[in-house]
Amino acid sequence: MDLGEGLRHAIAKLTRSTIIDAKTIKEFDKELQKTLISSDVDVQLVLQFTKNIEDKALKSKPPQGVAPTDYITNIVYDELVKLMGGGSYNPKMRRQRILLLGLYGAGKTTTAAKLAKFYQDRGMSAALICCDVSRPAAYEQLETLAKQANVAFFGIKGEQDPVKVVKEGLAKLGDRQVVICDTSGRNALDDALIGELKRVFAAFQPDEKILVVSADIGQVSGRQAKEFDDAVKISGVIVTKMDGSGKGGGALSATHAVNASVMFITTGEKLSNIEPYDSDKFIGRLLGIPDIAALVENVQNAIKEANINPEDVAMEELNFDTFYTQLKAMGKMGPLKSVFGMMGAPDVPKEVVEQGEEKLNRYKVIIGSMTAKERKNAKLLHDPARVRRIASGSGTSEGEVRTMISDFNKMKKVFDNLKNDRNFKKKFGKFM
Repeated sequence: MDLGEGLRHAIAKLTRSTIIDAKTIKEFDKELQKTLISSDVDVQLVLQFTKNIEDKALKSKPPQGVAPTDYITNIVYDELVKLMGGGSYNPKMRRQRILLLGLYGAGKTTTAAKLAKFYQDRGMSAALICCDVSRPAAYEQLETLAKQANVAFFGIKGEQDPVKVVKEGLAKLGDRQVVICDTSGRNALDDALIGELKRVFAAFQPDEKILVVSADIGQVSGRQAKEFDDAVKISGVIVTKMDGSGKGGGALSATHAVNASVMFITTGEKLSNIEPYDSDKFIGRLLGIPDIAALVENVQNAIKEANINPEDVAMEELNFDTFYTQLKAMGKMGPLKSVFGMMGAPDVPKEVVEQGEEKLNRYKVIIGSMTAKERKNAKLLHDPARVRRIASGSGTSEGEVRTMISDFNKMKKVFDNLKNDRNFKKKFGKFM
């Protein structure tokens, strides 16, 4: 059970209670403690967190008209926001140099590309400099990622002096508005790495020095943040792998405990899976509160990545051509679990999510085996011979093709009914 699931389970158990008294609150606190500690949140932080909840729940009364369970849930929400850092990071769209630091395994190189794409997508010309002169294939990896992100790249293959790389990189990329330097890592912060980072810092003169840590190290991230801050004074932290680690809460709370503010989090493997950290939104997702703003932004990014004309998404009619366009966009939105989370439905069973992803991929293959006429006119598929040909061409069974056609017809019926609302196209187009 991950952090979000554990918190939702504890709150659901509380809301089922008929009487909210001291005993109920203490039992609720124990559930929260168990969940947070299993997510690698520091024990002392957990004890202080639950003490704050107990004090507020027992020493204050809900406002008139507010149910006790809702009042306590709101207290938990506020305390979780504080525990995970409070506030939000608002990236400045200005000319700047960003130095990324971190140890091996944190995902620093991939994060460099994600960050460059983040700024470039918002109208800032971005570039990457490879100053990792110790890790084999670091140059090739960052060069490949830079091409995928469509940002400028500079490195000197085989060069062992990072200062030389920085100076030549700045000379070549000085016209770029955001220049990000990916530095060498180590298994641990040692004197050699500190010395190298200080030399790179002197040559690069960064506006931001950001430490990259992985969520899966949990509360160890707090110690790393403190060590790097003591050595080179960091501006803040990026926490990676927040989508797949049950220790993400531990990493966030630990970095906050040492006064290292979280600037960004990454939530998936795609280069677009990076976002400024907002503790309110993060806790909202953990508790199953819909994040419509993030969902809409995700849809817009997916449309752009899939090279889809936005006008094609605001459909006049639903046929297999337009349905295929929708499937392509959904394929760029990342894991369905994350999409469901933004919709306020984080507890959709894992097997349902997996089956859904498999079905969407299968549907794209099936439609890809249709002729242009079949995509435009679904009635042609009443012909069994066409169904057999499509099944053979897509490597699926006739039953799977018929299931897809049946699902499509159900969606078309709903779509046609909605289309009778004269404001539908306007609303749908605005949303997309």
